Amino acid sequence: MSDDFNMSMRKFLKQVGVTSQQAIEEAMRANGAAGKSFDAKMVLSIPELGLEHEVTGKITGQDS
Repeated sequence: MSDDFNMSMRKFLKQVGVTSQQAIEEAMRANGAAGKSFDAKMVLSIPELGLEHEVTGKITGQDS
């Protein structure tokens, strides 16, 4: 793949990671989630490519 492709993908994935972490941290603080575990799911879709990719996991709130 080309350098432009790799750079655009890395830029997108970095944005996803940073903004997702911020949203999760904010929601955890707002809901008093310290020490609790939550099921999480991230869905990536690119309709024009017929792509639907799902990642699941658990996130545990930091103890206060």
